[in-house]
Order: sequence, then structure tokens, then C-alpha cells
Amino acid sequence: MAIVNVTDDSFSGDGLHGNNAKAIEQGYRLKEEGAHILDIGGESTRPGAPPVSPQQEIDRVLPVVEGLLQCGLPLSIDTMKTEVMAAALALGADLINDINALRSPGALATVAASPAAVCLMHMQGEPGTMQTDPHYDNVLDEVAEFLAERIAAAEAAGIARHRIVTDPGFGFGKTLEHNLELLRRLDELMLPDIPLLAGMSRKNMLGLLTGQPVIGRVHAGVAAHLMAIQRGARIVRVHDVVPMRDAIAVWNAVENWSLNP
Repeated sequence: MAIVNVTDDSFSGDGLHGNNAKAIEQGYRLKEEGAHILDIGGESTRPGAPPVSPQQEIDRVLPVVEGLLQCGLPLSIDTMKTEVMAAALALGADLINDINALRSPGALATVAASPAAVCLMHMQGEPGTMQTDPHYDNVLDEVAEFLAERIAAAEAAGIARHRIVTDPGFGFGKTLEHNLELLRRLDELMLPDIPLLAGMSRKNMLGLLTGQPVIGRVHAGVAAHLMAIQRGARIVRVHDVVPMRDAIAVWNAVENWSLNP
């Protein structure tokens, strides 16, 4: 899953707000680089980011979605606002990637009424304050319990299980230690019939481990996501498609190699 940011304050410095043509061009380039899904977002969810109105987000996202509808890849919409979900789904979006796990009023019903898939993510708190003082008695158990509850809520609302993806929410209300524990034991969050998404690209946890600024965290991100894949993740959400694609190609070749091909 490749990231197309149409914000003006992305933590990773790649926001393309105000330049729809460039965002659409980036989507096509990411496809050529090997992306399988494009994730389009119009609101920054970095810690402390100011919120934007639903209309602002719609104005940012919809022209890019419209411009990428014929690109041949599923389009994911990174939003927690029901109004944005509805507008994007009406246009033909394929997946709602919601850091709030469809807890906004009307979100469950909006997605259920469409054929789209949904990614349910765990987040402690809300983006503005989530990194102030995150605390868990047992981070793995609490994330697993939350995701199970949201899966049950989605199914009860009419969203079939095969439409659901989960995301443990690396960096969303979690310390470095919490993130490492989740990555170390990611296989324990796996469900046999629900794909798991891992998103650590350029995040602060990688900076704390390497001392690198945001733009210098590509290698660390590849390593982290490869470990997530080894532990069962089926989708990795990244800014840097080519290095991730190449790492997965090598990993797949080794895993599938046989003395008697």
C-alpha cells in the first residue's frame, strides 16, 4: 500500500495539498514502482496535528480519487470522517482506512451500505494528544481486545468478515517499547481469515532507534516491515515503494526456493 498525501502538513514532508495534478501523477508513478494499493489521505494524523473540516478534506481528496479511478489499482481513503467516507465511496473508492476503526457517528452504516473493504486500526486517545502519555497494562492484549470488539461491531452492522483488514496502529498512542512489543509479537494478533496491515514507514519509532531524520528512515522502515511480513502481515503501508518491493522480492525468492523446482 503506497501513500499519497494530499495534506499540507504531513509529518513525512510529502504532502501535496493544492497540487492535484502532482498527486495524481504520483499515484501513477507509485503504481509503476510496484504498489498494489494507493492510500489517499487529506488530513495529517501526526501527533499534535490540527484537525481539518470534513469539507476541507473532501475538497482535497475527491479530485485525486477521481483522477486515479482509472489507474487500475484499488483506491484506499485514509479518513475517520463519515462525510469523507460517503463522498469517496460514492465516487468509487475501494477501501476505507480508518484510524478510528469506524467509531465516528454513522461510519459503520456508511461503509456497510457500500461494497468497499475497511481497515480497522487501534489508536489510544486521539491524534492531538495520543502521544502525551500512552499507558497499557498489556499492550498486546489490549490491542487484540479492541480489534476483536471492532470486528464484531463491523460484522453486526453488516460488513462481511472478508471485507475487513486490521491494523495494530504503530505510533498511535504508543511508546517505542509498546511499538516494539507489538512488532515482536505481531503473529499473535493474526486472525486466519482477516489480513493484517502494518504501517511504520518513516515513523518516530524508527527515528528513536536509528537517530535518523524522517527522510533518512527508509532502510529502517524496510527492515521493520519485512519483520512484520515474516510475522504474518499481508499489507505494508509505505512511502518508499521501490526499496520495499525489492526487499519483498528477495524474501519471497528465499522463502519459495526449492532444491527441486
